[in-house]
Amino acid sequence: MRILVTGTEGYIGARLAPLLMARGHEVAGLDTGFYRDGTLYIDSPGMPAAPATTYKDLRQVDAADFEGFDAVIHLAELSNDPLGQNRPEITFQINHQGTLRIANAARQAGVRRFVYASSCSVYGLGSGDFLDESSPTNPQTAYAQCKVLVERDLVPLASDAFSVVCLRNATAYGPSPRMRFDIVLNDLCALAWTTHTIAMVSDGSPWRPIVHVEDICQAFACAVEAPSAAINGQIFNVGRTSENYRVREIAECVGRAFPGCKITVGSPNGDDRSYRVSFDKIAAKLPGFEAKWTAEQGAEELHRLFERIEFSAETYAARSFTRLKQLKYLQRTGQVDEDLYWRPR
Repeated sequence: MRILVTGTEGYIGARLAPLLMARGHEVAGLDTGFYRDGTLYIDSPGMPAAPATTYKDLRQVDAADFEGFDAVIHLAELSNDPLGQNRPEITFQINHQGTLRIANAARQAGVRRFVYASSCSVYGLGSGDFLDESSPTNPQTAYAQCKVLVERDLVPLASDAFSVVCLRNATAYGPSPRMRFDIVLNDLCALAWTTHTIAMVSDGSPWRPIVHVEDICQAFACAVEAPSAAINGQIFNVGRTSENYRVREIAECVGRAFPGCKITVGSPNGDDRSYRVSFDKIAAKLPGFEAKWTAEQGAEELHRLFERIEFSAETYAARSFTRLKQLKYLQRTGQVDEDLYWRPR
């Protein structure tokens, strides 16, 4: 297939595009380019090269950008809760309205499949029971609210000519050349390596479902390759039901992979989002998909990576690997304006 991936220079996209290429697809990228100056490591020789990427703000795309593609995988949004809360009105402009602009332009151009990266953060504050795709959503942030709105407006676009599927990813972890240290397991591992302290920002009691970035990429590949009847108009939680943890349990996994570290807790009011998620639907109904990673394995993998690349405290603190830091830098240095448009040179 000929596939356009938005966000090829992001955390997931940097790993998804080569995987799709290795599976025999022709892949092109579209990216705003906010994070292009940050690379944690270089993939080993033999991996497919990064795809040709067009740099364009998703608020400015039109149908011509999607002509000739069989499928679009849409990852490119402002990508976490702190970033979304920084300017909520811009978050809605980019994540909600911009995503619908992309979907409608793709449909107008004759694209036959649209795969959207949603998030389990739509559940926000759960009852303690396992939540599935039919459970009520309870978004607590602008980022999560946008995910709910996009799903609401995107699924009705599904037709025989335009297959739509929404993948609600659990909180990601694991290595990527475009690394992120503003997500829980990655952050705790980086703290363990650089400070020998595993410092939680909450009291450790909230529930989080987590999923390895490689499992996320496999889910997107399966969704783009599956028969239309298996995915059209569907929402799938992406993860593994056994991979729901209290934050303190994630910290304990990190402690086993990084021995000798002190574990500390934060305020019980640090973050009240808490939800457990069922991933039974994707395991049963998305052809070819199986989540394989555990938090324990992920923490051990990051330990090996940090050792191999001689990971340092300076690298951990680098703006490139924390989304909000990077965008504030681009604004402070006049490279993008207050609405996150690139300024003319």
